[in-house]
Amino acid sequence: MRIIAKTVFGLLLVAASINISAQKSNNLKDNIMKHLKAGKNTVTFKSFGVELVGNLYLPEGFDANKKYKAIVSASPFPQVKEQVMATYGPEMAARGFVFLGFDYLGMGDSPALPGEFKQSRYMFRLIENTWDAVSYLGTLPFVEEIHGLGICQGGSIIASAAVTDHRIKKIAMVSGMMAADAFQWTNKEAVNQQIAAANASMQKIYETGEADYVAPFGLTDDQSREEYVKIGGEMGGESYDYYGRDGFRGPKAVENFTNFHIADQGMQSLISIAEHYADKIVQPSLIIYSKTAFTSICSTAFIEKLTNKHEVLALEEFGHVDFYYKPEAVKVSTDAVAEFFNK
Repeated sequence: MRIIAKTVFGLLLVAASINISAQKSNNLKDNIMKHLKAGKNTVTFKSFGVELVGNLYLPEGFDANKKYKAIVSASPFPQVKEQVMATYGPEMAARGFVFLGFDYLGMGDSPALPGEFKQSRYMFRLIENTWDAVSYLGTLPFVEEIHGLGICQGGSIIASAAVTDHRIKKIAMVSGMMAADAFQWTNKEAVNQQIAAANASMQKIYETGEADYVAPFGLTDDQSREEYVKIGGEMGGESYDYYGRDGFRGPKAVENFTNFHIADQGMQSLISIAEHYADKIVQPSLIIYSKTAFTSICSTAFIEKLTNKHEVLALEEFGHVDFYYKPEAVKVSTDAVAEFFNK
């Protein structure tokens, strides 16, 4: 009898504990919901055991009791959430979407893993961070459907993530780097030099336990436009106007951004899987790119391999970086993405 009584009492304690935990979880969720408002909201979610920091953009007149389509976004290399995602977030929210822009592991306001270093966008981790961002959006009671939007390298991240994450219902890529092999591997000698430098950096980091940083495109945080154009040519000027010291979203304009990056990341960024799994993507896809951009092959070669339902918007009047921030280009892309996701 005593054994039975103890067992019953123990079960009651377990049930009570579960009930208290569920109540705490519900209270926490309710508290979060109360603090969400139309416009930009700072949020966090777990990935790799740490809290990634994001901005959740909500439509005007947001009502947590209603249902919305949500967008998980992926940014260009080596950006933080205050750059392209801070342009597209408000635009997509104005078109009625919930939009999540976030800092990847080791970038911006998100921490690096213990023993690792900041400014470290490792390609395969970006895909897993994206899956966790989808999981986070899936916990929000006002989200009814999740779509993916990637810009530049973010196009490759979103396309790669979507291959095996069918929680993402549609994907859109703008100035995307999905088929990056032809772009990155054309000059094998230069690539092998890049690999050698990345290998040496990885060994150095391992042996010293100290960060090793490099400016991947030769653009530092203190160069003038004139100085950088001498190195990067006219394409360098296009990049400088956005990322440079005096650029639209350069280190002066965005406090937690720098053009310097962990030097061993090339060992991962040179491996682009999106184009090799393009025929496995089942979600309807939209590809927006500039016909005249030096990166156009990254879209066209990807499109050739798609077997799903897809739409293409190819434009001649804009360059690759124009889609990051120039009002006329952003309007074209965000209008097209909104129409596509709403079909």
